[in-house]
Amino acid sequence: MFEPFARADQRRWGAVYLRGLLLDGRRKSVEPMAARLGEDGNRQALAHFITTSPWDAAHVRARLAWRMQQVIKPTALLIDDTGFLKDGDASACVTRQYTGTAGKVTNCQAGVSLHLAADGASAAVDWRLFLPESWDPASPKADPLKVARRSTCGIPTEVGHVEKWQLALDMIDDTRSWGIDIPLVVADGGYGDTAAFRLGLEERGLTYVVGISTTTTAQPEQAQPHTPPYGGRGPRPQPAYPESAQAVKKLVIAAGRRAARPVQWREGSRPGSGRSGLKRMYSRFVALRMRPAGREIRKATDGPELPARWLLAEWPANQPEPVQFWLSNLPADTPLATLVRTAKLRWRIEHDYREMKQALGLAHFEGRTWPGWHHHVTLVSVAHAFCTLQRLTRSPKGTAPA
Repeated sequence: MFEPFARADQRRWGAVYLRGLLLDGRRKSVEPMAARLGEDGNRQALAHFITTSPWDAAHVRARLAWRMQQVIKPTALLIDDTGFLKDGDASACVTRQYTGTAGKVTNCQAGVSLHLAADGASAAVDWRLFLPESWDPASPKADPLKVARRSTCGIPTEVGHVEKWQLALDMIDDTRSWGIDIPLVVADGGYGDTAAFRLGLEERGLTYVVGISTTTTAQPEQAQPHTPPYGGRGPRPQPAYPESAQAVKKLVIAAGRRAARPVQWREGSRPGSGRSGLKRMYSRFVALRMRPAGREIRKATDGPELPARWLLAEWPANQPEPVQFWLSNLPADTPLATLVRTAKLRWRIEHDYREMKQALGLAHFEGRTWPGWHHHVTLVSVAHAFCTLQRLTRSPKGTAPA
């Protein structure tokens, strides 16, 4: 992983920092790690290496992606973001914003990540620190105090505010430039609700299964555009759907509870009666063909007819209405079980976040700089990949790396 480092001392301290992340201990910031590292516990050298040493995290991530692709044999790219809670306001890109980590608006940084994933393993291989508008001098919402801290935080002058979904597309472009071309993307509603993100995936020739909110609108698949008769005056009317688009929740409820089919998609962690001894994850799902609506979709569509897509909804037997929704451009003949397994693969990214935060110190970085944050999350990803390789080597299922 550290072959791109230009100097021997960088390779040395990279290995020491990585060992610090892997050792037992509740806190994985520089000072407590140095205290646990014995004769290698040079706090000043570790702090310099992670915060200001001039090494390019992207080169390490590319090598990490190449290594983990060989082992995981990923079937999808997973996209999500996670919060890094902060008490003060001096760290790069910190502001009050919503994060699912806390379930509310709070003072934090937000990092967007891309993971290579298969059913049995996953690995975070790329990261972006989200820069809010308040930190962007070109934004009308710029905060002069935060803009003044950009230089101290080492934020490059060319870095401005970019929406998270665009950061995700940029990371997908990164992985493809590294020679890793996985045509399937899975993301939650924070990305799937954005039509520009879905269109960006389609422009790249990628298939996707993305979460959406209940208010996303669509036309039924059988709906056809209609051209009103010309009245003889003014411009001729253009073809349009005679009925307004409906919320996806309404479309699923109209299909009815009887349209739901049972699907098992993976083994869980609780004991069960199956051959593996574990209970399988199970629920009921409705899959409909429909035509997503919206201004951006209409502008990007050639001709008056909106393209047909899959609408997948989870409707448990004990619930009065559907509880979760996804949109997909997988082929029309895709089996229901495939749609469900792909949508549910997103659990791997939650698993990765939990392991990296609880065991490897993902959110423990106390430095304040832009390069330091990217260095830290990259090395945490390397540490997590090492743990994944150890698990696969010990796997009884014959999935050990060569």
